[in-house]
Amino acid sequence: MADGSANVGFLGVTRSLSGRLWRQRAADPEVTRRHQLDHGLSELLARALASRGVGVDTCADFLNPTLKALFPDPSSFADMDRAAEILIDALEAKRRIVVFADYDVDGASSSALIVRWFRAMGLELSIYVPDRIVEGYGPSPAAFRRLKAEGAELVVTVDCGAAAHDALACAVQLDLPVVVIDHHLMRPGEMPAVAALVNPNRPDCSSGQGHLAAAGVAFVLLAALNREARKRGLFTGAEPDIRTWLDLAAMGAVCDVTQLTGFNRALVAQGLKMMSGWGNPGLKALMEIAKGQGPASVFHVGFLLGPRINAGGRIGRSDLGARLLSTDDPAEAFTLATELDGLNASRKDVEREVQEAAVAHIERESNRADDPCLVVAADGWHPGVIGIVAGRLRERYRKPVIVIGIDRAADVGKGSGRSQPGVNLGRAVQAAYENGLLLAGGGHAMAAGLSVRPDTIPELRAFLCEQLATESEIAAAEDGLEIDALVTTRGADRALWTDFQRLAPFGPGNPEPTFALSDVRVERPMALRGGHVRCTLSDGSGGRLKAVAWRVEDTEAGRRLLQEGGAIHVAGKLKPDDWQGRQGVELEIEDVADPRRA
Repeated sequence: MADGSANVGFLGVTRSLSGRLWRQRAADPEVTRRHQLDHGLSELLARALASRGVGVDTCADFLNPTLKALFPDPSSFADMDRAAEILIDALEAKRRIVVFADYDVDGASSSALIVRWFRAMGLELSIYVPDRIVEGYGPSPAAFRRLKAEGAELVVTVDCGAAAHDALACAVQLDLPVVVIDHHLMRPGEMPAVAALVNPNRPDCSSGQGHLAAAGVAFVLLAALNREARKRGLFTGAEPDIRTWLDLAAMGAVCDVTQLTGFNRALVAQGLKMMSGWGNPGLKALMEIAKGQGPASVFHVGFLLGPRINAGGRIGRSDLGARLLSTDDPAEAFTLATELDGLNASRKDVEREVQEAAVAHIERESNRADDPCLVVAADGWHPGVIGIVAGRLRERYRKPVIVIGIDRAADVGKGSGRSQPGVNLGRAVQAAYENGLLLAGGGHAMAAGLSVRPDTIPELRAFLCEQLATESEIAAAEDGLEIDALVTTRGADRALWTDFQRLAPFGPGNPEPTFALSDVRVERPMALRGGHVRCTLSDGSGGRLKAVAWRVEDTEAGRRLLQEGGAIHVAGKLKPDDWQGRQGVELEIEDVADPRRA
């Protein structure tokens, strides 16, 4: 086995068929040994823990993440106690409270958490979700004026609001108090005038919980509300058991792709257990319509439930997700879930059309596939799917991608970008805005959004390519696939998968294990609808392993998989295969290397 060093490559792979270097995750041998001895783990699993930065002192909490051990003190969040006091004052006075939510899963989950707590206390709250296309992201002066005119006495923004300076200034003029519950990055000196602003990423917050999604912050708020209501003697019976809503906190954390470490890991781990009881009528209806099976998992949340909830905000009515997660009526839940499922099917069609057109533009029309940053634009591309398409193209080309849909009638292009690790796309977009190339723009290292005049797009492309050339070159050289272990087709079995499930839930900060297999042969390859490739892998161990590679048919890796003959190296993730009760596994192939070219 190769030593996995960056200059040699795991299995000698310095350039796979997707252009990546293979590396074995680095792990401290002594920490690995202690994990084995202290917790009775296999060497492979102990090494995987050590390679994820799990230390000797934190291993027990990582393997068994509990709220009791990891729940933060709500008072450690700046303004949390103040927010709880304001909200309990409004509860006692029975004021009209409106929850202003973002249109994604995190916004829907956060709003449902707050609505459900107040409902348990006898007060029904309204939810307002702006239209993605007409109103855009976050609060606006127009929206606050409308809410005030309709009788709102207090607004709680969730998953948005921290940077809505104009809207919050307007709220002050309207004498409309606003409590902000957010998690997006804030710059020093950026504090707006607001009744309370709870955000672990505000510069003066000492909670150390900056990796939480808004739903995680909202869940901590519920604990603060319970504490404040208890202090005032408002509980005549049992107080609301916020643990019953852990499923909503998990939805926001997984779908917002947050770091699954510490308290956030406990939220997701315990939230998935709670979700598996399917006590939330909306999630239950959506799971049934999506034909999901078994206990709730990150896969169910991220690939079955989340995209359907998001579909309302992308191409349908923006409030559908929040209404689904907050309703207690099974009939209403089924109606909403059915509508979201239909919208998701439509979203997939729109997304596929835009992606195919974008690939054709990059590879056949513009000949710009080698640019350090890909900027692709066309008339009529739906603004609700351009972010997803940018992410797909980023995976395909391994470099920053911005996809722009042009509205000729309004003479504006709306763009969404996704970046490669090591390339700060948000900073480059901000520089383009400061240089007058954009109408609006911003973001963070890995994602950005912008508005641009169509005739400025060529100049914008040239500017971004120049800005990102050096970072992209370095990132391409360092672009690697991290391997956890080398296994054989015989060793890649259900027992190995079950052992590594002790690391779940997986996500940022705790990546799903990636296994490599060397010198395997491809048998019975088959191209599937959608560009996928299915095959069987065999090697000298005498085993056979079913495998699938998603969306690769027109890539070099896909073409190689469709050829029989000649040994290759593959890397991917083990997935359970329970078809007809067989209790097996299959490999989701993530990368392919040809030993003759690696």
